[in-house]
Amino acid sequence: MRLGKFAGLASVALGLGLAGLNAASASAAPTATPAAAKPAAPRWSLAIHGGAGVIERGSLTPEQEKAYREGLDEALRAGAAVLDKGGTSLDAVAAAIHVLEDNPLFNAGRGAVFTAEDRNELDAAIMDGRTLKAGAVAGITRTRHPVDAARAVMDHSPHVMLAGEGADTFSREQGLEQVDPSWFRTEKRWEQLLKWRKDHQAALDPTHLYGTVGAVALDAAGNLAAATSTGGMTGKRWGRIGDSPIIGAGTYARNGECAVSATGSGEYFIRESAARQVCDRVGYLHHTLAAAAQETIDSVGAIGGDGGLIAMGPEGIPAFALNSSGMYRGQVSAVSAPQTAIYADEALPVRQ
Repeated sequence: MRLGKFAGLASVALGLGLAGLNAASASAAPTATPAAAKPAAPRWSLAIHGGAGVIERGSLTPEQEKAYREGLDEALRAGAAVLDKGGTSLDAVAAAIHVLEDNPLFNAGRGAVFTAEDRNELDAAIMDGRTLKAGAVAGITRTRHPVDAARAVMDHSPHVMLAGEGADTFSREQGLEQVDPSWFRTEKRWEQLLKWRKDHQAALDPTHLYGTVGAVALDAAGNLAAATSTGGMTGKRWGRIGDSPIIGAGTYARNGECAVSATGSGEYFIRESAARQVCDRVGYLHHTLAAAAQETIDSVGAIGGDGGLIAMGPEGIPAFALNSSGMYRGQVSAVSAPQTAIYADEALPVRQ
């Protein structure tokens, strides 16, 4: 501590001396030597997640792990293809989510879990960090890509969230691709429901306990966007809605601060306004994105919740935070190839 104090005093004295010297020689040296430049931010950047859970090493077979990583990689490449051509962050997060909604490994779209009434009820949200416009749907049953329904609410209605039969009607009227509800059915999810009926904990697959998919992106114009999609919880009742479609809880984006998509025990993320909290920590408390993300997960954990979140900042550097033993996740940017991770101790190479 003493060394730090004296070093600080020396720095101040040196600074004052240099200031006098610079003033005296201003005419001889009209331009100052610039400070060391920070590395240029990537032109665009994308991060995704595919849900969190008890995913310890050895809990997945090599074949399962390979399939999850391939699914994440495909989604990253779909979003990257949009951004690399100068597309918007909104279009990129939607493109990445499309892939995950069609992949039965993930609890969204075709891989959605069943409710207690033997239905697949789908939630999704999307938000534009530039305009702060947002759209969300909850409990829809026939739209192949729920994230598109959320986008339509944002773009073609005066509302932010639609739910249930009304949301289904709106989606159909918007001309979005409709499918028979059987499209979403998978035998794995059906078996989970049957187990849930015998033991309400049996259906909670620990390797994908909090099934949600999400994406956050920065585009070449500097605009941020976030999107989240989920099938909810096995055996959910009474029209339960989690954090995914709630703007500020599971999904949020604001230019200059961050874009966030969360996955976890939704009721706790709602109580903590988790997605908005990350951006507030960055914007008001001036915390780094990584610190804000981890502090927010800590606050969720402090009231009993668990899961994870992904965040993207205006510099194009993503942050990943979780308090479970794993989260399916990945990143790609204009300066880095797609990278994926599953386990909590598996670090993604974050560009500084």
